[in-house]
Amino acid sequence: MLLSFFSEDKIEAGCDEAGRGCLAGPVVAAAVVLPDDYKHKVLNDSKQLSRKQREAIRLDVEKEAIAWAVSFVDNNEIDEVNILNASFLAMNRAVDQLETQPELLLIDGNRYKPHNEIPFECIIKGDGKYLSIAAASILAKTYRDEYMYKLAKEFPAYQWESNVGYPTKNHREAIRSHGVTDYHRKSFRLLPEQLELF
Repeated sequence: MLLSFFSEDKIEAGCDEAGRGCLAGPVVAAAVVLPDDYKHKVLNDSKQLSRKQREAIRLDVEKEAIAWAVSFVDNNEIDEVNILNASFLAMNRAVDQLETQPELLLIDGNRYKPHNEIPFECIIKGDGKYLSIAAASILAKTYRDEYMYKLAKEFPAYQWESNVGYPTKNHREAIRSHGVTDYHRKSFRLLPEQLELF
């Protein structure tokens, strides 16, 4: 069972992002404030769950959370500010949208760039330790995947309905054959160097 809180007497928001390692599409972050008594038998790091489980948990989190928000930073902005800063930006925007102001942020990972006065704790693999971070990981992942499934219908060659923009062999072969779309991150190494092909 994941932990309900880091600090018993503070309103906490768990924060996480999805899509940092992708070649295409946005990076998406979520912030979630859960009630102290929130329980869920299955909720865990989104990577440990099936698509069906994630979608069911998302509905439960949206219904039961005190506050939640999701924010997208698109590929053009990623190219402008770099992926690490884009991840922080997405988290900051999600926190800004929360209807309940948190007193402490629980950030998944080892770094964060705050832009307000809210104290924070960085927790490595936090999405496998705290319910609020796991909930944020579910929202970020499901909203991003949903967006990529829609784009996949427009650009079927890249198989985003299965790889959601990650650098799979099929995705890279499609880039080689069809070039890049307006949704690809031009600042990323989209194809390995030619020498590595031999």
